[in-house]
Amino acid sequence: MNYQVLARKWRPHNFTEVVGQEHVVKSLINALQHDRLHHAYLFTGTRGVGKTTIARILAKAINCENLQDFNPCGKCSVCRDLDEGRFLDLIEVDAASRTKVEDTRDLLDNAQYAPNHGRYKVYLIDEVHMLSGHSFNALLKTLEEPPPHVKFLLATTDPHKIPVTVLSRCLQFNLKRLLPGQIFTQMEFILEQEHIEAESGALKLLSRAADGSMRDGLSLLDQAIVYGNGKVGTEDVNTMLGTVAQQPVENILTALAEGDAAAILDKINEIADLTPDFSDVLQQILQVLHRIALLQQIPGAIDHDFDVEMIAALAAKLTPEDVQLYYQIGLVGQRDLDLAPDPRSGFEMVMLRMLTFRPVGTASTPVKPAQVVGRNSNSVLRHTETEHTVQYATAIAPYDAEKTVQETVVQKPDSDWAEIIAAMNLAPATRELANHCVLQDINDDVCTLILDPSHLRIKRREENLEKALQAYRKTPLKLVITTEKTTVATPAVQLTKAREDKQQAAVDAINSDENVQALKEHLGARIMPGTIEPV
Repeated sequence: MNYQVLARKWRPHNFTEVVGQEHVVKSLINALQHDRLHHAYLFTGTRGVGKTTIARILAKAINCENLQDFNPCGKCSVCRDLDEGRFLDLIEVDAASRTKVEDTRDLLDNAQYAPNHGRYKVYLIDEVHMLSGHSFNALLKTLEEPPPHVKFLLATTDPHKIPVTVLSRCLQFNLKRLLPGQIFTQMEFILEQEHIEAESGALKLLSRAADGSMRDGLSLLDQAIVYGNGKVGTEDVNTMLGTVAQQPVENILTALAEGDAAAILDKINEIADLTPDFSDVLQQILQVLHRIALLQQIPGAIDHDFDVEMIAALAAKLTPEDVQLYYQIGLVGQRDLDLAPDPRSGFEMVMLRMLTFRPVGTASTPVKPAQVVGRNSNSVLRHTETEHTVQYATAIAPYDAEKTVQETVVQKPDSDWAEIIAAMNLAPATRELANHCVLQDINDDVCTLILDPSHLRIKRREENLEKALQAYRKTPLKLVITTEKTTVATPAVQLTKAREDKQQAAVDAINSDENVQALKEHLGARIMPGTIEPV
């Protein structure tokens, strides 16, 4: 019954075994190599990233009798005693349980005495931010000018609570959160040494659930081994964590890229059978969207990611504009998820909102209307065409799968630039550029536009506009844009003027309404500014 948990059994005993903190390890080894050891070190970072572990290794290294490449040998009496927790010259204190000033004074009373066995007497104070103000004051003088045989190693998860006077006396190292790939690799190594079978998909789930903490990851791995009766399987880990695997998230985003509402709702039905935390599912979707956006802008940004193939496939299906829109909608939706009647309906509304507000013309296929299976609702989504644009609307009618609305582009006369813009079904950013231009001339060889000087020129948008014009004219024409003032109103100005005229007409209609006039005269009513909107 003397089983030792993996997080303790596989705790690093030298600098070589430390995972993911190379910047700290390199600095400490260089300090040992050149004999430039500071008298006080402060290790900061989130839980389970190696603060106390590195402090113990450093305490071992500065006292080791036979350093191997400036690494503790692990064989001398100092290393053995320290590994077994009986090295008298390492005074390890949990500040959370010794916050009083009397405790700190008692601790420092022995600092003046020489070490018992090693070269240095080491004070390792964990969670040092928990000390009281008086305790910090008692520590200050000794911390600033300690005896030559004393070293202070401090560790904390919250350095902002430590007085600046203490911070200024320490050499500070900020430990990083571990990447899922680093945790995954360490888990694979440990399971291989422990001769335990594990599925790669299960380890990926555990690595993500660890949230940057190696200790949390190994604790979850211990739990998964027990839950799986000596094996680590993907299905067992899914059930144990109460989360969904990455595959449903990939399927949801693929259906979202194709505008397939029915597939999204079917996948949500499957996920619901696992009784998941829908907030966690939405968080996974946001994490994938973030990695897609990184890949689209910086292709080499996610080379370390073990889901790079899935991210690359989704990045090819989603436009950068859509990714940004979906991320923002998901972010707002996660904030409001607790306000929904139930988590599932809130999650469904977030997904439907992504479909509904997607810019027109960004997908290769139109959104497919869908009925919610098992719900008392026959609301569907369909396309309705206006004179110049395709918009989303609701219909109170059951979905007929044989009648799919097709988007059509009708070519307009070349004289009306606004109609040409509407006919091309441009992406939002490219349409914004076109709306701030005036058409000077267009033929099968060249299209000349005059751009408003107040609008920023972006090469990628101009290239997209040129491709759209080539597809519209069906000729390899060249786009030429000049920036200058023009007396001709751009489509953007025309739209603004139309909105202002419509707003003014609505205000005039309200002010001239007989009922409104009567309310003003008899009841002293007044119209609140900014509340009138045109229908």
